Amino acid sequence: MGRIKTRKVKAVTMDLLEEHRERFDADFEQNKVRVSELTGVESKKLRNIIAGYITRLIKSESN
Repeated sequence: MGRIKTRKVKAVTMDLLEEHRERFDADFEQNKVRVSELTGVESKKLRNIIAGYITRLIKSESN
């Protein structure tokens, strides 16, 4: 079982995927940089959680 994502993390992730889906892929490190560029998230932990969630969603779509 994984960690539960907060409503804010899910909302930010869905907004990013709706607007910039083509900029994200299954590579966490690349997604981390793009989340920093596209959002005003200052917290490293929150940025990593969002990037990890995006990576997980992209990987599950490709399977």
